[in-house]
Amino acid sequence: MSYKIHPTAIIDSSAEIGEDVEIGPFCLIGEGVRIGKGTVIMSNVILEKTDIGHECKIFPFTSIGLPPQDKKYTNEDTIVRIGNNNIIREYSTIHRASVGKKKETVIGNNNFLMGYVHIAHNCVLGDNITMANVATLAGHTRVDDHAVIGGLVAVHQFTRIGSYAMVGGFSGVGKDVLPYMLASGSRAELYGINVVGLKRHGFSDENINALKECYRMLFRSNLTLKQAIEEIKKTVEPSQAVKVLLDFIEESERGIMR
Repeated sequence: MSYKIHPTAIIDSSAEIGEDVEIGPFCLIGEGVRIGKGTVIMSNVILEKTDIGHECKIFPFTSIGLPPQDKKYTNEDTIVRIGNNNIIREYSTIHRASVGKKKETVIGNNNFLMGYVHIAHNCVLGDNITMANVATLAGHTRVDDHAVIGGLVAVHQFTRIGSYAMVGGFSGVGKDVLPYMLASGSRAELYGINVVGLKRHGFSDENINALKECYRMLFRSNLTLKQAIEEIKKTVEPSQAVKVLLDFIEESERGIMR
């Protein structure tokens, strides 16, 4: 097994270090850490209770797996799980889970977390997500695949951001953001379909037009939410995107942003 560890790094004897891992100066690798092959940990990084996948890059002054900022937490055995090919930039903080049924904070694969991002306890992130500088997720937030969260965004706890949604910078998110939508504002509101993002990801014109029709029925008609959903099921050409949208609405616990 080959890995490169700077002599100033301090590594707990229980840590598991994969092949071709690099650990830079002044890093602290604590108890319960596993680092997958090819991952690069740059200088002044602190890791505790964290399982990191392959080929990740973690930049200086990041801390991952420290105890959650939750008064209910009393040193229960919880963890952070991070997938493969993630980029986590400078000064980001990712906290391990707090008390409750789920004892993990989870980050999927191929995510790009920019400087000063904060991911609180029990958050669950999917794949291919971008979070810009100083974007902040409160506890128990869920972010689905391909979402984009702008800089200086604050997301309320127990909120969900749907797949392919985009939240504009300097927004406060207090309700669930539907998949495929644009949201923005100090008390964020929806502003239509994320057309540019969907086209970049290969969505057909037919799919985009169907989502536009769903949006019109949900938010630009005189129908109640329940009536709009029924009308969409009757009149809009069914597709996977439309199904994801309707399932999201029906699964929402916090309530959807309008």
